Amino acid sequence: MDECLICGAPLEYLTQDEEMACAVCHRKEPSKTRCVNGHYVCNDCHTQGMDSIFGLCLAETSADPIAILRKMMALPFCHMHGPEHHVMVGAALLTAYKNVGGHVDLEHALREMYSRGKAVPGGACGFWGACGAGISAGQFVAIATASTPLAKEPWGLSNRMTALALDRIGQVGGPRCCKRDSFLSILAAVDFVRDHLGVEMVRTVPVCSYSGQNSQCIGRDCPFSAANRKKPKVAFVCVHNSCRSQMAEALGKRLASDVFDSFSAGTETKPRINQDAVRLMKRVYGIDMEENQYSKLLAELPPVDIVVTMGCNVQCPALPCSHREDWSLEDPSGKDGGAFLETMAKIEEKVLDLKRRIQAGRLG
Repeated sequence: MDECLICGAPLEYLTQDEEMACAVCHRKEPSKTRCVNGHYVCNDCHTQGMDSIFGLCLAETSADPIAILRKMMALPFCHMHGPEHHVMVGAALLTAYKNVGGHVDLEHALREMYSRGKAVPGGACGFWGACGAGISAGQFVAIATASTPLAKEPWGLSNRMTALALDRIGQVGGPRCCKRDSFLSILAAVDFVRDHLGVEMVRTVPVCSYSGQNSQCIGRDCPFSAANRKKPKVAFVCVHNSCRSQMAEALGKRLASDVFDSFSAGTETKPRINQDAVRLMKRVYGIDMEENQYSKLLAELPPVDIVVTMGCNVQCPALPCSHREDWSLEDPSGKDGGAFLETMAKIEEKVLDLKRRIQAGRLG
């Protein structure tokens, strides 16, 4: 929370520096931040334990910097607010950039990020007019492109990156939230690196789970507020709603229920779901489709946001949606078990891809 690490009292921000003694290490230095009871904690003590970032990042295989950042946020050193975010943003981006094929010596790059990010003090967002998370995104591009004060293109790119991140942070407005501003900076960097360096990291738009820890949370005005997030409804459609669309509904519920709600229907119905599909879904995934699913018509669907046809050229003029796509899957009905297993594997892959695209804000 936005509270003192010593006594839990609210923080106050002065307009001018005063000499303060750190309540942990007792080092004296000028600062504008203390709690209402007079406690001051220096940046080094506030971020103690941040070296655990190195082990986490070097062992990470994800190309999603938001996911990597959230793992860092779960570590003991990370507080709701604080200068640790000035290192974490760049470290998460460098790790994802490396994992997706970016050319960088990750261990060396992380040490540079640690050194540069720690040099940006807490409160820079308000006192300098430059959020440390946004600066961290610029530092990431500077490190990834080996920028120096005398470089040409890397110098320009790193400054443009910082400007883009700060612009997105500024557009949302204050008061500051280190979690929100870190997410905004990372998403800006993912877009920027894709467009200017040709490297595409995974772009996941997070749903905030930190609002209860932030006494200055801006609520629905935050782009990551859970209160604003509505899960899209996805309808998987084929002719008889007995095989492929039923498997897609079941796998959507199993693998992507946190991102979208799954339904299925057909232009005609069958008395029972395909029994080979039922048997193999139960064997491979432990899902009994007959427990909660049945063959139904399009008219039985609720209003949906996304329509996915299975590959049978189904026309659904009476099924409004904001996005429609076809998965071009052959119907395994009447074929051997291998054909069913192959179709199930393709559906699983496509359900997970649909989940990623919805998370990235690309449809729905």
